[in-house]
Amino acid sequence: MVGDFNGWAAGVNPMKRQLDGIWYAQIDLHHGHHHYLFSVDGKMVQDPRAQGVGRNAKGERVSLLAVS
Repeated sequence: MVGDFNGWAAGVNPMKRQLDGIWYAQIDLHHGHHHYLFSVDGKMVQDPRAQGVGRNAKGERVSLLAVS
């Protein structure tokens, strides 16, 4: 998982597959909106279950998460 919370660096917050097949990562985030993508086999992919869609610094579509 890459995003504004880890400098868009792959490998910093790896997700782990649980026994039920769901992929999971726990990341402490501060209040506000966060942009992120999943890194899947080296390709950046939006979260199909994201709360919304935003744009990164390059204007590309990214997943959006609001933390309150």
